[in-house]
Amino acid sequence: MFKGFREFIARGNVVDLAVGIVIGAAFGAMITQFTKSFLEPLISVITGGHGTGGTFKVRGVTFDYGAFIGAVITFVLTAAAVYYLVVVPMNAWAKRRGKLAEEEMSDEVRLLTQIRDKLGK
Repeated sequence: MFKGFREFIARGNVVDLAVGIVIGAAFGAMITQFTKSFLEPLISVITGGHGTGGTFKVRGVTFDYGAFIGAVITFVLTAAAVYYLVVVPMNAWAKRRGKLAEEEMSDEVRLLTQIRDKLGK
């Protein structure tokens, strides 16, 4: 029972997932704080200043569009950072790993792969 669990953990999928979740949470917190510390005050100054910028009232109800703009900026920054810091390097690593696996193929497997690829076209 423990042997199967050890093999499951050793495959790396669980470790990669755990690392991704931890890094993503930490990075999300960092981007959120950046938005609160720098972007929200900047939005407030641009739209009216003194802590009331980015809002308007209709019949006594306050609409905080400045917070929405901050949330959009946070989303865009987080998505861009995840893409450029995680997805692009992982794709490059997977491509490199695929080339290594292809180099390790026997001549018969390589020939059969080429035949399969030509039949698919």
